Amino acid sequence: MTYMAQKIDIAVIGGGHAGTEAALAAARMGKKTVLFTMSLDSIAMMPCNPNIGGTSKGHLVREIDALGGEMGKNIDRTYIQSRMLNTAKGPAVHSLRAQADKLKYSSTMKRVLEKTPNLSIKQQEIVDIGIQDHQVVSVITNRGAVYECKAVILAGGTYIRSRCLTGESIEYTGPNGLKTANELSEALKKAGIELRRFKTGTPARIDARTVDFTKMEPQHGDELIVPFSFENREEDIRREQFPCYLTYTNIKTHQIIKDNLHRSPLYAGVIEGTGPRYCPSIEDKVVRFSDKERHQVFLEPEGENTAEMYVQGMSSSLPEEVQIDMLRSISGLENVDVMRIGYAIEYDCIDPKQLKHSLEFKTIEGFFSAGQMNGSSGYEEAAAQGLLAGINAALKVDGKENMIIDRSEGYIGVLIDDLVTKGTKEPYRMMTSRAEYRLLLRQDNADLRLTEKGYKAGLITKERYEKFLEKREAIDKELSRLKSVYVGTSEKVQKILEDKESTLLRSGIALCELLKRPELEYEDFREADKDRPELSKEIIDQVMIELRYEGYISRQLKQVEQFKKLERKLLPEDIDYDDVYSLRLEAKQKLKEIKPISIGQASRISGVSPADISVLLVYLEQKRRSNKNDK
Repeated sequence: MTYMAQKIDIAVIGGGHAGTEAALAAARMGKKTVLFTMSLDSIAMMPCNPNIGGTSKGHLVREIDALGGEMGKNIDRTYIQSRMLNTAKGPAVHSLRAQADKLKYSSTMKRVLEKTPNLSIKQQEIVDIGIQDHQVVSVITNRGAVYECKAVILAGGTYIRSRCLTGESIEYTGPNGLKTANELSEALKKAGIELRRFKTGTPARIDARTVDFTKMEPQHGDELIVPFSFENREEDIRREQFPCYLTYTNIKTHQIIKDNLHRSPLYAGVIEGTGPRYCPSIEDKVVRFSDKERHQVFLEPEGENTAEMYVQGMSSSLPEEVQIDMLRSISGLENVDVMRIGYAIEYDCIDPKQLKHSLEFKTIEGFFSAGQMNGSSGYEEAAAQGLLAGINAALKVDGKENMIIDRSEGYIGVLIDDLVTKGTKEPYRMMTSRAEYRLLLRQDNADLRLTEKGYKAGLITKERYEKFLEKREAIDKELSRLKSVYVGTSEKVQKILEDKESTLLRSGIALCELLKRPELEYEDFREADKDRPELSKEIIDQVMIELRYEGYISRQLKQVEQFKKLERKLLPEDIDYDDVYSLRLEAKQKLKEIKPISIGQASRISGVSPADISVLLVYLEQKRRSNKNDK
């Protein structure tokens, strides 16, 4: 049967966290968009952990929201527990994390997609991509339907030629037994795209009715709820929270695992793909950390209206009966009933070094890739890439300049730069340690850093933008005011200091200097500072962080300026590295492969040394002088 080609602007392949953000961004920017998914029931599904955010990942979600994405709003609608992590440390590593009602998260996101103008959702498998003269022109479904388009976003997640492994059992399915996409890999290879094989895994889900919680430590949510979305207020999203529970593995658990290692597909050599180093299976942890007598195990509810609980820390691909035995060896789980068994999953993904910073393939115009297809792991990493791919695909269709977020502007910039510049040999996970300028890239100031970009792209409403401008102005005004307010040695001020066990004043001091003392808070001077304006907590928090970390922030801003100088030194697109005298062979090979756009990017390529960068700088200067003389 022959179908008449349908004309659209942008095709999004995959309905996971990358695909949903990509499709929403493109449609909201006015592009006729179709999202193709293997199952309408798996849109924004959480096949692994039932939470959003966490260390460094919370930064990504707040940046997604600042740019106009949906993930932050959706978790605010559907969370069942909220916690701010790392509060004992400095603000640079504070990270918001929320347990989600998994089914509600997925169905709510699906409803958002369905209500979005310019966006259609179709349960169809894409098996081929039409490319003419290195330009994407269409996508083709397994039923032969053709959709002519100007841009394609590949967001296949872990569904591309996937298989699930539990002990000796192998099922050729996607996550949770869903259908896998077996034909798209060949189409990608035909287009000249290099594929690789990665692996991840998930633990068992257990029945809460068979758990003895009295033997475990309850983990409650925060009393004060911090929304993920800058558009929400605490009072708007406050609701009843559900506890998680902490228990531990033990020597018996570890012995069960050691006795059955030969039955793990990971250790039997059955698994081909490379797994995530920073999120290992329990069998991996027992082998790698053999000196530890126990490991933490968190039980996390999967939703408000289900008995299923996620066993965080027990990801495994051991046989079913072994997984049950090891779970029942743990305190509180002696009589546990397993509802879904854990498994490892292998899937095809691409080498992300084939992409530009816009997430467009270097060799195929209008073809973008996002999420786990790019070798990353995690819902948040996927959503961040999907949002940027959707924005840049829409800009591409309009013939406009790409939106690029660099390493000094956001965790999203660090994530994408790491992937496209360094590549990854295992599923990439975002961590605060990857961000050189993390004191500037805090989760609390994501809106101050990125709302302007979201507004220019058309994803932030004028009303929200005006509120953002008011907030930014209020912060600047209060910082300026505090520098001009002086407090003396009055009895009232000295009493405040005495009560707070702070050193008494010998002479007058600017209030901004006094507030730098860690034992003092903004509210302590309410009575002494008669002219203070009424400010929201989030504005006060920003003011206090700016004051207390002023020296460190100033130092990082200087580092950023040096970074920007190297980013502005652009390398010619037609540069022949064989002609660059004194470059080492390894550097030439890596530079030819990555094709960096700037000296800054070149300096971050593995195998390119500082000496090689000096050679490139000399080359650029000689080129500049030569061009000047020619004129």
